[in-house]
Amino acid sequence: MHYALDIRTFLFSHYFYTGVRIAIGVVGLTMLVYNVADMQTTMTVFLGALCTSLMDLPSPLRHKFNEMLAGVLLCTLVMLVISLCAPVPWLVSAMMVLVSFFASMMVVYGKKTMPLQFAALMVMTLSMENQVPFAAAFLHSGLFLCGGLGYLAYSMVVSWFLRRRIKQQVLAEALFELARYLRIKADFYDVRRDLAAQFNQLVRQQIVVADKQQASRDLILRDLHTKQDGLLVQVHLSMLELYEQVLSTHADYAYLRNHFGDGDVMIFLRDLANKTAEDIESIAYAITRKKASTPTVNYKAELRAIQFEMHQMQQSGKVPDEALTILRVTYNKIGDIIELIGQLHLATQNPVDPLPILPGSDMTPFLTQQKFKFNMLLVNLRWQSPIFRFAIRVALAVTTGLWIASLLPYMAHGYWIVLTIVIILKPNFSATKQRMADRLIGTVIGCLITALILRFVHNPMGLMAVLFAASVAAPAFTYVKYRYTAIAASVQILLLLNLLLPADHQGVISERLIDTIIGVVIATIFSYVLPAWEYRDLPKLLHNVLKSSQRYLNASRDMLEGRVKDDFFYRVCRKGFMDNLSALVSALVRMMDEPVTKQRAVRELNRFIVQNYLVAAHIAALRLMMRRHVENIPEGPVIGLIESTYREASQHLDEAQRILAARPKKRAAGTAAATPEQPAIGGEATELVGPLPPQPVPPEASAWSGWANLQRRTSLLNQDLREIVAQTTTIDKILRQK
Repeated sequence: MHYALDIRTFLFSHYFYTGVRIAIGVVGLTMLVYNVADMQTTMTVFLGALCTSLMDLPSPLRHKFNEMLAGVLLCTLVMLVISLCAPVPWLVSAMMVLVSFFASMMVVYGKKTMPLQFAALMVMTLSMENQVPFAAAFLHSGLFLCGGLGYLAYSMVVSWFLRRRIKQQVLAEALFELARYLRIKADFYDVRRDLAAQFNQLVRQQIVVADKQQASRDLILRDLHTKQDGLLVQVHLSMLELYEQVLSTHADYAYLRNHFGDGDVMIFLRDLANKTAEDIESIAYAITRKKASTPTVNYKAELRAIQFEMHQMQQSGKVPDEALTILRVTYNKIGDIIELIGQLHLATQNPVDPLPILPGSDMTPFLTQQKFKFNMLLVNLRWQSPIFRFAIRVALAVTTGLWIASLLPYMAHGYWIVLTIVIILKPNFSATKQRMADRLIGTVIGCLITALILRFVHNPMGLMAVLFAASVAAPAFTYVKYRYTAIAASVQILLLLNLLLPADHQGVISERLIDTIIGVVIATIFSYVLPAWEYRDLPKLLHNVLKSSQRYLNASRDMLEGRVKDDFFYRVCRKGFMDNLSALVSALVRMMDEPVTKQRAVRELNRFIVQNYLVAAHIAALRLMMRRHVENIPEGPVIGLIESTYREASQHLDEAQRILAARPKKRAAGTAAATPEQPAIGGEATELVGPLPPQPVPPEASAWSGWANLQRRTSLLNQDLREIVAQTTTIDKILRQK
């Protein structure tokens, strides 16, 4: 369950705070205007505030201002254009199709523009029946602009006062998701759980963790002024260090289950891992309440039980030494996690100056940058672009919706059909499919709830209270549970109409249901028109993963061999690799929601993703292992082993990239020359002939405490990379089939 769906944590989350902030701004501004102006003016100002609030998301203040101001100006322009064209039916229809197309093209700038696209389309649909004289169109657009600017000013003032609070909430969310990640890892020690299913669940949760950590970076690493800002930076960096330690705890779970599945030690390991998740949740819980966190979880019972079990096994001599070694390493790593959680507790207690603790002078590589170049829009105005096809799909669906609305016996609420269409249709089939069910079910429930409220509640203050609650819930659940948002939005609009236009709204409610069903049917049909199936982007996504993996591998080698002074570049490369892996996982998840005939290499892609996750785990483990066994390290043998291992690893990644880049004819002939874009290591072709032969162990290396673990990890690293090459070959073959 999402942490924000638990009432204990929801009331302190940024989702709830955002909902309350938006509700106070929109409803408060609407009621204020209603007391001094007429109904039409009030509705126009309300619409301006509501559309601007769609852009009111947790983000840096400068970004928030730019995004909301862009929303105000764009939506005002859309309202003016549609209002000017409204008296001429064919002209307003043509203009709505054009606005639908160009608004949908804005999605090319990324998910940040999704609320802006929807706001523009929402204004378009709600303005289509605004048949006013030419001069009045400018007046209404001016009132809309005032409503938008009024909400913008309100939101910026409130966000400025709550800027540190928002940072705390976003950071806490990242910690809650990391705790959930640990709970999934704990289930690996449960012999009743299927390992393959657990790996798939773990990798998917990694997408969520990466996304929340990026949101945390974007807020925490900006606008650093006070020691309280430094405290949040310190907690954030400690969280990233803890995440890498958690990532490195991967073990041969099948091997552990074979040797210890019948004993109690696996239960103790599972309980210990679950306790670490509980401990992290307590830290997140404290941060949301602006309190220092103190340890409350006691690990002694599980730690002593595992130590006792290992001692008994060692005394009995019935368990192989290798199995005991793996068990001991796993136990030590969980112990390291517990130690880092303790440091995380301390980080919440000690305000510090922010700048001295940052790992590098320039944090730009870790932050999301806003880039809105007009050239990006022009480049995507081509048939092959998925965004261009999406824009055409929306325009065609809106055209169909307008045509059907014109044939209905009632016209007062035909715009609801178009609004339903633009809410549901998304750039990918998966999101559209989810929105279909949520919108239909949410609207039905919302209409039924509204009918019951209007039947039994007649006091205007009671209706205002319900309206305010719906106005809180609608934005609060948008990114958590959209079905709740659909319910709340339906209640919100219907109650607002009842308050501003008191009348018998039972007919309106039934028409909403009919309009919603029609809109859902149209959106469902057009979701299959000019689709952008996910499998078409897989070669590019696979290539990005392999390329970023090679950069991450090289950065790891340079750090392990002492070629760099700090781990700044290593962290940048690790982030890039995780981002590209998350993009591939997201594409796979979306593809699995598509028709079966459009799914490609699902099993192989799952395996490819898991193997890349394991590679990241091995790289993290090598780094932490070298730090753990730094004493008496034999530099010559260690650097030699690292160099030979990473050279072989680079060959594997180079081979996998050549497989994707090879032409079909050359592949058939059995040749796979390196392409100019992906040169072989060292500028020369490298032939992969299998694992390097084992080298004799120098005496000084065998005496070093970390040598056996280093050998094992490096061997597993290349073993998983060989599997990646094999899976890349199979995936490439499947994708090339017509």
